[in-house]
Amino acid sequence: MIHKKLALEELNRLSAEEYQNAPKQKAILVLDDIRSMNNVGSAFRTADSFACQEICLVGITAQPPHREIHKTALGAEETVQWRYFSTQKECIEYLNGLGAKIAIIEQVEDSMMLQDFKVNSEELYAFVFGNEVFGVTEEFIENADYFLEIPQFGTKHSLNVSVTMGIVVWDYFLKLNRQY
Repeated sequence: MIHKKLALEELNRLSAEEYQNAPKQKAILVLDDIRSMNNVGSAFRTADSFACQEICLVGITAQPPHREIHKTALGAEETVQWRYFSTQKECIEYLNGLGAKIAIIEQVEDSMMLQDFKVNSEELYAFVFGNEVFGVTEEFIENADYFLEIPQFGTKHSLNVSVTMGIVVWDYFLKLNRQY
């Protein structure tokens, strides 16, 4: 059997306007002091792919429009809703106001392995991803509802933050949609 790669027009992609009006997952990606604009762009692509509700950019995290973000976002920064907070406190207050459950992706004492995390379809989750070197800030850690960790078996015990985002959002999406 010969398999033909699909052309762009065969992918049934939504227009920017259709995407804006489409239902969104109850997931917010929080980028806490992310230094790499490529990782920021990747977050926008991931959020767009899984129709996340929005992205919160916090602290030193760069904001669109920026050429370096656009390189990896490929336009998703123009479709995914986002907001910027200069401090972690402002972002936490915003998330608490929405009633979001704050899920920190970090290796901490008593963290829960990602595969053990139970998703409640009624809840709004804010998944917090930290700085590439220092991880999630203490302010977010002190305000967390969940600590999630991706099991790892090699010598490094760390993944690139954009890879981590993809794994966490895919896991959330699978668990949320297991009702089919």
